[in-house]
Amino acid sequence: MKKTAFLGATALALTALAGTAQAAEVGACLITKTDTNPFFVKMKEGASAKAAEMGINLSTFAGKIDGDVETQVAAVESCIAAGAKGILITPSDSRALAPVVTQAREAGLLVIALDTPFEPADTADATFATDNFLAGDLIGQWAAAKMGDTSGAKIALLDLNPSEISVDYLRDNGFLKGFGVDIKDPTDIGDEDDSRIVGNDVTNGNEEGGRTAMENLLQKDPGVNVVYTINEPAAAGAYEALKAVGLESQALIVSVDGGCPGVQNVAEGVIGATSMQFPLLMASKGIEAIAAFAADGTKPQNTEGLDFFNTGVELVTDEPVDGIPSITSAEALKKCWG
Repeated sequence: MKKTAFLGATALALTALAGTAQAAEVGACLITKTDTNPFFVKMKEGASAKAAEMGINLSTFAGKIDGDVETQVAAVESCIAAGAKGILITPSDSRALAPVVTQAREAGLLVIALDTPFEPADTADATFATDNFLAGDLIGQWAAAKMGDTSGAKIALLDLNPSEISVDYLRDNGFLKGFGVDIKDPTDIGDEDDSRIVGNDVTNGNEEGGRTAMENLLQKDPGVNVVYTINEPAAAGAYEALKAVGLESQALIVSVDGGCPGVQNVAEGVIGATSMQFPLLMASKGIEAIAAFAADGTKPQNTEGLDFFNTGVELVTDEPVDGIPSITSAEALKKCWG
């Protein structure tokens, strides 16, 4: 009887150990657009910290540049082959990646888009993101209020890339709507007929691209006095291009991100206003969702009235205007990332 009891206890112990090992083997993947943009660096930090806390084995991948679809497709395929339970992805192309994401879901993986919604949004199981249209709307409203009479506006729009992915057209059109421009197709960029728009150019979301795009648009009209940028690295490049020709005080520059370098640029007057988003929260919530899915099949729910889970946005400026809630750069430096 003692021997039987011992063997029974041993079997139970081995079963418990097997259960622990199985739990430890829950795998997840984070696939970002690049591994150099501070936004995605912070996203990786958030996902890694939460994965370590929850005992999840996280693998990370990134495109070589923004728009590198091939590398992201290969990363999704690797995650499927590795038997991961879930994928967190910031799609470089919200349409081109749909087939491989569908393949991952059919293989039983939970797929969550971070920051950039797929098209359609239900291509993924869920999206954790900033309300990107609202982020653009806020900086558009701010720029219009600061200018006062906007009839003399000359607007340069510095977008992401030629693919016109969801995050790109949402921010661009949100800005235009906030500024008071009649937008046409809300999923298209550059189809407006407002004479105040000097033009659009692409930046690839980095400083060099922002500088080049700004130079191109200044050649088109050196009187540019309002500059919208897809993100803060592009805004920094735009400022350098303006400064190089002595026009840095001519234009209001607005952007989206809320990274610490960008918030510091608000404090220094380089950027007039930016919309702060929260990449660490997106990533950590994503890991929690994969853990819940691995445990019992639970899938995350959207924010009421939206087709995504809203992780929040705050306007950051040191020149507040009536009617638009905002926080100062000093307040934002306590919340910023990167």
